[in-house]
Amino acid sequence: MVADLVERDAQGFILTGRDLLVDGRWPKAWTADRDPFLFETSVPGVFAAGDARRGSSKRVAAAVGEGSATVSMIHQYLQTV
Repeated sequence: MVADLVERDAQGFILTGRDLLVDGRWPKAWTADRDPFLFETSVPGVFAAGDARRGSSKRVAAAVGEGSATVSMIHQYLQTV
């Protein structure tokens, strides 16, 4: 199940982008030959934004902005597959 592969921090927030890098390595679930996009989780092609994501400001306006930014990253992802 994809949800089991998505990396989380100790508080349960989803790790995305550069937050996935630990000791210079990407998680095992990361199989792409590229770095993850800013809001991409440890599973290539799965994105997270808003309150569920580690490092978010937990504000509605910020979540809307992250969601909007994520759309362009999804378009970039789709160009790679």
